[in-house]
Amino acid sequence: MISINFRDSRPIYEQVKDSLRRLIVSGALPPDEKLPSVRELASRLVINPNTIQRAYRELEREGYIVSVPGKGSFARGQHGANSERVRELLAQFDDAAEELMYLGVTAAELRARLSEKEAEEDEA
Repeated sequence: MISINFRDSRPIYEQVKDSLRRLIVSGALPPDEKLPSVRELASRLVINPNTIQRAYRELEREGYIVSVPGKGSFARGQHGANSERVRELLAQFDDAAEELMYLGVTAAELRARLSEKEAEEDEA
């Protein structure tokens, strides 16, 4: 499910956040699925509960999870991510597309790649 790489230069909370986001986006954690409690996940990963709490807080801010007091945290559906996260990802996409085109990848190749991703999404 989630693994921590202590050699990774990113903070541990970001690794946890990215792993959980990937699980939600891929559908491995379906909408309304209950996430492990902060203490449970911290115990499993042998890290400080504050680290898990920070990752959960960030994911909630980005719209990937929702926390219900007394009930826990739950994955949200694909339309849960907020507009700030969408803008952030589109900016990253623009930067990556610009660099890829600089490196010789054509706009047609980028469109084909997007079409492939769209087809994969339609199959799922």
